Amino acid sequence: MSAVGEVTRAALRARRPELWRLAGWSVAEALPAGLAGLLTARAVDDGFLAGRPATGLLWLGLLAAAVLVGALGTNRAYALLGDVVEPFRDDLLRRVVAGGLAGATGGRGDDAAVARLTHQVEMVRDSYAGLLMVVRGFLFAAGAAVVGLFSLAAPVALLVTVPVLAGLGLFAAALPAMIARQRQYVLADERLGRVAVTAVAGHRDVTVSGARDRTTRWVGGYVDDQARVERRLATMAATRGLTLAVGGWVPVPVVLLATPWLVRQGLGPGAVLGALVYVVRGVQPALHTLVQGVAAGGLRFAVTLDRLLRADVPVRTPAAPATTRVPRQTAPALSLRGVTFRYGPHADPVLDGLDLDVPAGDHLVIVGASGIGKSTLAGLMAGALSPQAGTVRVGGVPVAGATPAELADRRVLIPQEAYVFTGTVRENLTYLRPDLPDPAINRAANRLGLTGLVDRLGGYDATLRPADLSAGERQQLALLRAWLSPAPLMILDEATCHLDPATEARLEEAFADRPGTLVVIAHRVSSALRARRVLLLDGRAALLDSHRGLLDRSAAYRELVGYGEADVLRSSPTPGRSAPLPAGYARRSSP
Repeated sequence: MSAVGEVTRAALRARRPELWRLAGWSVAEALPAGLAGLLTARAVDDGFLAGRPATGLLWLGLLAAAVLVGALGTNRAYALLGDVVEPFRDDLLRRVVAGGLAGATGGRGDDAAVARLTHQVEMVRDSYAGLLMVVRGFLFAAGAAVVGLFSLAAPVALLVTVPVLAGLGLFAAALPAMIARQRQYVLADERLGRVAVTAVAGHRDVTVSGARDRTTRWVGGYVDDQARVERRLATMAATRGLTLAVGGWVPVPVVLLATPWLVRQGLGPGAVLGALVYVVRGVQPALHTLVQGVAAGGLRFAVTLDRLLRADVPVRTPAAPATTRVPRQTAPALSLRGVTFRYGPHADPVLDGLDLDVPAGDHLVIVGASGIGKSTLAGLMAGALSPQAGTVRVGGVPVAGATPAELADRRVLIPQEAYVFTGTVRENLTYLRPDLPDPAINRAANRLGLTGLVDRLGGYDATLRPADLSAGERQQLALLRAWLSPAPLMILDEATCHLDPATEARLEEAFADRPGTLVVIAHRVSSALRARRVLLLDGRAALLDSHRGLLDRSAAYRELVGYGEADVLRSSPTPGRSAPLPAGYARRSSP
């Protein structure tokens, strides 16, 4: 929690002028709390009990004026609150966005980043504002009441202060346990959320495999864990109640029991009444607000902010200088050995025992029917998914255990729905290589034929809003971003599906000429005509060959591309012969 304290103190130091103004208006707000008991005592002792009702009403009129000043102070204090809270929220948003982008840069998108951005940041902002007002209110209201008590009668002030301090000490002693249980609650809630998403996403496999009861028990266990944590958290209400009893209610009977002694010391009935006013209308409400506010919003603030600060932000290694050629690799650019993947323990495998080598500099296109597992294979290649069996290596290095930054240096995965964020065109294009100069971006945009798109968007300094872009524009920006990255392996998972065939062909041909290795999950079969090799996934085996070789060997491929058997025989230079199997044959056992 030290990071929470450090960040909070830094945020407060950065807004010192605003805090001083807030303190000034808080003094005005606390004016009724500081004068209520004293003016009440004067109204009773010097006015009504002395037979001078006009004097008593005058003192009460002064109290009414103090209340009006306090109302003005409250109004101005809340108006100033935004000047302190909103900059803190903006700084936190920048931190979360930077962490989410860094994680996405590595290819392993952080699914929790959206929750942190849309829910947890707002929770921290709201609880920070509430905590600030609660602590401020207690300090000024209780402080004003104590000062008023001392001005009224020092013995009474001492009688009240001792139990109040005892109650605060009890609350401070219980605070670490409250924080721990609040953290357990947040963690249990996150675990339940992840499990629920997994169960819902795999509901078809759960139903087909007959694992409904087992899955229900699995999710139910996490529900029970969260309920158990919530019950433990609720028990802390007893501690809060004890704190309020000691610090807020004990002073009342103490003052009442001490009244005869106080009167013998020369204290009038009005002064005793004023002391009770300070306790009941000043100290007690301020303590109640503090305990409840810290126990609720304060704990939520500390734990949620701690979770945000602990969110993994991958450390980016400096990008390599721009080069015209990617260094020659001795190991295959991509290698899969015995890779098996299924969605759920009892589901049929999407990929089963797949072996595949993609040499450096290769241009491979993966084709197959919709839902056959092409995007799953792309995710495994990129390290975004982990196989249940087998290994995946990029550039000879296993993707398992690699950090997002390490993977970002080796490969780029562009999915079907391209990611564009609110920011400048330059920020969207260069976050994989932030140090890239504009001339290098110009050359890449010209090579891909996207100079017109950049100009149409307003240039590199124009601000992009994803909702204002078409799906095709987002895809073109993502492809230009991938081109600018230092990674030698490009994996395009239907990354041109929103583009017209001519634009798709131009971009794929440009990427094929880019130094490095290109793997394309085909949206159109025409992509296979531009490839050096084609991998066919047909649900029973994975066949790897050239386009012509697959036409000769596979009826499934001929059906996929729309060729009839007679067309194949007429177009094949060697009818009836299968093309020789090239190096890097992909083998997959039958399910």
